Amino acid sequence: MGILEKIKEIETEMAKTQKNKATEYHLGQLKAKLAKLRTTLQEPAKTGEKGEGFDVQKFGDGRVALIGFPSVGKSTLLTQLTGTSSEAAAYEFTTLTCIPGIIHYNDAKIQLLDLPGIIEGAAQGKGRGRQVIAVCKSADLLLMVLDASKPHAHRQILTAELESVGIRLNRDPPAISFKKKKTGGVSFNSMGPLTKMDDKLCFRILHEYKIHNADVLFKEDCTADDLIDVIEGNRRYIKCLYVYNKVDVCSIEEVDAIARLPNSIPISCSQQLNLDGLLSKIWDMMALVRVYTKRVGRRPDFSDPVVMSEDRGGTTVEDLCRQIHKSLVAEYSYSLVWGTSSKHYPQRCGMSHTLEDEDVVQIIKKKVSTAEEGRGRFKSTASGPLRIADREKKAALKT
Repeated sequence: MGILEKIKEIETEMAKTQKNKATEYHLGQLKAKLAKLRTTLQEPAKTGEKGEGFDVQKFGDGRVALIGFPSVGKSTLLTQLTGTSSEAAAYEFTTLTCIPGIIHYNDAKIQLLDLPGIIEGAAQGKGRGRQVIAVCKSADLLLMVLDASKPHAHRQILTAELESVGIRLNRDPPAISFKKKKTGGVSFNSMGPLTKMDDKLCFRILHEYKIHNADVLFKEDCTADDLIDVIEGNRRYIKCLYVYNKVDVCSIEEVDAIARLPNSIPISCSQQLNLDGLLSKIWDMMALVRVYTKRVGRRPDFSDPVVMSEDRGGTTVEDLCRQIHKSLVAEYSYSLVWGTSSKHYPQRCGMSHTLEDEDVVQIIKKKVSTAEEGRGRFKSTASGPLRIADREKKAALKT
């Protein structure tokens, strides 16, 4: 029996099993088996020839990927936002490879990827779905382009396809501490009351993964799926913006209902409606931080900012030093910060200070003293050897 047949058999058994207190342990074990099979399915095939992929090199300050069903307007949206020519036609699967473009917005460069349309069953490899989803895992933000004139079930289908391959949309990693050990058995603890998990269910899931010695600490009320995600360790938590295209064929009431949905925005590529609002929403969700540098005695350089984010390295002064040059951390003394993150202008800060958008930073390096400073009796440093072993032994006096 192949992996796909085993997955289908487990899904059928889970659908037939009633959810109650008596079956929750059995369902938890089935979920662990299903997660293991799906992880095995995503592993690359061990063949001599390399598969043809369409991932492109990362460029700019952030990466945004367009994902959706065929013929929803992804290529048209890429052309209007970046100016890059992407073929658009009235038939499905017009785009067969990954087409990159660059969005120039707020002095930042954001890479936008137009991916081929995926269909139901893409997680199992239908329509090159695995390659498309692999590119999605490398993105900082997903734009799920949907047709506003079609049923809203398409959004749930795409979300289920991404969930099955380990992509979690608009969710934070579960607050579970999991650490394997060599001996001592399984230690199960929690920092609060648990309503969806107990020690018996935890032991059943760990037994399915053949883990018999581990420390498990629940810092919040999590589910069995969260524990499985932590054990697998290959989950990707990505922000997603649901873009409803073709709202020009919908009524005002439908557009208003779409606009009130969380993380959703209505647009129209054919009529070029609300594209500025889409760019503003992308900027807010990516949470990019622009930092301007300043030299001593000069004005700040507002032409070329250093763009940072929590997803790419962090937003502290230390992260800024590492992004400018890796040797700057060792030479760092202190920094002066102007902007919304400082309490007064300027504020003297250390390396752990968190920067905010449009801050101005002046980095002061350590003063390196040399033996050539000063002359004669005004010398600030000694000219002799630093170690006793390096001193020259004088000849003995003649008697």
